[in-house]
Amino acid sequence: MLFDQFRLAVDGLKRRRLRSWLTMLGIFIGIAAVVSLIGLGEGLRNAITSQFDFLSADILSVEAQGLALAGPPGTGTATPLTDDLAAKIEKVSGVEAAINRYMESGTLEFNDRQQIGIAISMPDGDHRRIIETMLNVEAEDGRLLKDGDKRKLVLGSRFGQDEMFGKGVKAGDRVLLSGISYEVVGIMKRKGNFFMDAAVLANENVMLDDFGDDGTVAIIGVKVKDPSEAGRIKEDIEKLLRKERDVKEGEEDFSVSSPEATLAQLNSTLFAVQLFVYIIAIISLLVGGIGIMNTMYTAVIERTKEIGVMKSIGAKNSSVFTLFFIESGLLGAVGGLIGIALGLIFAYGLAALGRAALGVGLIQAKVSLGLIIGALLFSFVIGTIAGVLPALQASKLQPVEALRSVK
Repeated sequence: MLFDQFRLAVDGLKRRRLRSWLTMLGIFIGIAAVVSLIGLGEGLRNAITSQFDFLSADILSVEAQGLALAGPPGTGTATPLTDDLAAKIEKVSGVEAAINRYMESGTLEFNDRQQIGIAISMPDGDHRRIIETMLNVEAEDGRLLKDGDKRKLVLGSRFGQDEMFGKGVKAGDRVLLSGISYEVVGIMKRKGNFFMDAAVLANENVMLDDFGDDGTVAIIGVKVKDPSEAGRIKEDIEKLLRKERDVKEGEEDFSVSSPEATLAQLNSTLFAVQLFVYIIAIISLLVGGIGIMNTMYTAVIERTKEIGVMKSIGAKNSSVFTLFFIESGLLGAVGGLIGIALGLIFAYGLAALGRAALGVGLIQAKVSLGLIIGALLFSFVIGTIAGVLPALQASKLQPVEALRSVK
């Protein structure tokens, strides 16, 4: 019986093919918006948060804030950090090491082509091992830097790819960094992190000799002994820096941050954007639901005679209700399927276009199975809810009155 009603519902939609497509338009536009925008947003969120995967919970970073000019993080600020602060921070209870990190931007030249590179310092001794552990630095080709290396570099994995300079840099090649010749001793393994994959590592003393030492640093990396005390240590460092830099609480010209805090703030911002997308999509779906309701009411009026004939030969109210209910549910479900297909095309297509246009892999799309199932169920529910009242109206028609009302 149910199969026959389903077949009749499909036949009814086929007879009103144009109207059915127009009715589903609102549904699949809304579903396509949901799938594509949420897929792009989720992909972007994963891509951004993955940039912090190389940092662990026991790491804090100290960076100057204020008027920032073009350049690496922590540089070009109104009041940069001084290189004597690391020794003072290292005396804070719970701090295992505080390490100055120098950064300089410059032109990296190889194979008669140039790219902008950001040189990052690597300290000597025990601090080198700490930094390598903190950043999980490994060599894919060649080796990492050693104490005493003069004018030698380790490059991020992107420089080993052909598209950077026409051919990839390999260990043993020589490159020019800001006009100075260096030997490349290693290429790092790919981290999936845009900053590290495009980094240029040089020994600290070499950087200070070649780029100059003005007594300031870009970032101070802090490793804590116990990650569970990171919050307390962060507050103690902030107190120390307020005293050293003579600033009041709330007027800090520096920041002390952890990967978790940065990710929490980032996730909060991205959630607000996704919530806005949800609201727009729900409005589109509600408009589509109203369209289904209008179409089903029209179908009841147009098929009054058909309903009268069905009832006169013994069809029950429940059978008529089920028939119209199935039709509206099918409109929602089919509209949802089309919307999901369009959403997938838009999400992954736009992500691919963005990657091709910008030349970076940061723009991604991620459409989960849960999102697809949820979108399909939601479109079906919208369709069935919109068809309840018209189906009730159809089921309550009296056969004699239905037949008389048709001219």
